Amino acid sequence: MLKMAGGTAVAGGLLGGAGYAMARPSAPASAPEAAAPWHSKLVRPGPDGKLVYAEDANKSRIPDFSWAGYRNGEAPLPDVPVLRTISPVSGDNTEHIQKALDEVGALPLDANGFRGTVLLRPGTYPVAGTIRIAHSGVVLRGAGPTDDPAVSSIIKATGKAAQQNVILVGGAVENWSAEVPGSRTDVVSDFVQVGSRTFTVADASKLKVGDNIIVFHPHTAEWLKAIDNGGVDEKPPWPVGKRPIIYNRYVKAVSGNEITICAPVFNHLERKLSQSYVYKWDNGEVVRDAGVESLRIDIQANSAEDEDHARNGVQLKGVEDAWVRNCRAVHFVFAGFDTHAATRCTILDSWAYSPRSQIIGSRRYNFNAGNYAQQVLFRGLTASYARHAFVASGTTKTSGCAWVDGVSRLSYSESGGHHRWSQGLLFDNISEIEAKYDRGHMISLHNRIDHGSGHGWSSVHSVAWNCTVDDGKWVTVQRPPTAQNYAIGTTGAANGKSYQDLTPGFIEGTNKPGLAIKSLYDAQLADRLR
Repeated sequence: MLKMAGGTAVAGGLLGGAGYAMARPSAPASAPEAAAPWHSKLVRPGPDGKLVYAEDANKSRIPDFSWAGYRNGEAPLPDVPVLRTISPVSGDNTEHIQKALDEVGALPLDANGFRGTVLLRPGTYPVAGTIRIAHSGVVLRGAGPTDDPAVSSIIKATGKAAQQNVILVGGAVENWSAEVPGSRTDVVSDFVQVGSRTFTVADASKLKVGDNIIVFHPHTAEWLKAIDNGGVDEKPPWPVGKRPIIYNRYVKAVSGNEITICAPVFNHLERKLSQSYVYKWDNGEVVRDAGVESLRIDIQANSAEDEDHARNGVQLKGVEDAWVRNCRAVHFVFAGFDTHAATRCTILDSWAYSPRSQIIGSRRYNFNAGNYAQQVLFRGLTASYARHAFVASGTTKTSGCAWVDGVSRLSYSESGGHHRWSQGLLFDNISEIEAKYDRGHMISLHNRIDHGSGHGWSSVHSVAWNCTVDDGKWVTVQRPPTAQNYAIGTTGAANGKSYQDLTPGFIEGTNKPGLAIKSLYDAQLADRLR
């Protein structure tokens, strides 16, 4: 039995299974009678319309992913007024664009935290260096992302391999280690369940509402043993201390020694396995409320496997509440859109396609949640020729990210968590079609065993919701020790088959039309904001 929050019990377990793969059909001219709507046993509306969640015997449950995105999904992306408008100049436009951004960056912030937008008129802008938005409240906007310079703004990236990013937003923060002295206090709750926002600390007098804190779960020998040494086989276990679980949060409430944080934890914090603690983080160098909009980033490459050119189209690094909207990146080596030390960010209605690189490791991660990426929403996505189109590559420090409404074509490998216990990943209405990958597992929440340097469990407490794979391909979900993964409403096959065929995660409703909650992210956000 599965226990529903609130005390209601429901039957459940492994449903679906291998199933029969089929393409998601387009509606015929005369559509047949609609399938009867159904709800997952794990998340569904209760009598009052609010969502209720089931949990298993290990207290695992589907977490709330709706905290992903700009301002935790609680505000639309802003339309920041234009203060500078420029046209292309002959030759390298790096300094030309940078000068306009820095001029706007020198202006004071307005009452809403914005400075202004630099607008690029239609045309082609050759850029040999990196364009950096280094100030909060600054936006770089083009006229459109198509390949027609008469109506769109095209950044023609001409730099060589040293040009790591064509556009960098932020860039001053690598990690969250800048602990405010004297602010540390232990988490004394014996068990903080995945999805929880409230727990008890030893001394909450060190904290107040609005503090930016880090929740730190050390990587201990006891925890490593509980997760079966990370899931590796012949390669060494993950070194103790190397992979702490870290959450970047704000304090929302303090009551005695109990605190409530702004977004949930995406892994159980079990005191007998690891003594977690919190500390205030000095976030003074973070860039906020900055964005890139309506641009085409066209990276110049000499051949299909040439790598002597820019690694990333746009990187969000050391940022909070930043965004990319209506952009297209082409011919990158690593990522069209990369995030690192980025929280509460949105990448919306964007394409990352036709990378140019060798088809080997550390390449073609088209939409990437990297180290310290948390609460990042990737939505309205188009990818092609990826190795990992929609992917979290940041290990234990990456969590709470969602890829929603995305299509990847002609992939050479899988989407999903990539290595070492990334948590709380949502793949919502994601399609992997026309794949070139011969192994078959196209969306994978599983154990990668000894791949790479010993990847092990790539993702935990993660969900594939209403996803589609081609005939002969499948969604892989496997059950990690102490955790769970889920595939609900898959069109195609869903199972536990991967590099090793392990115990499947929770699989439900494979090839069953009528899933009432079409988008888990949308349903959870509406539920939270109602």
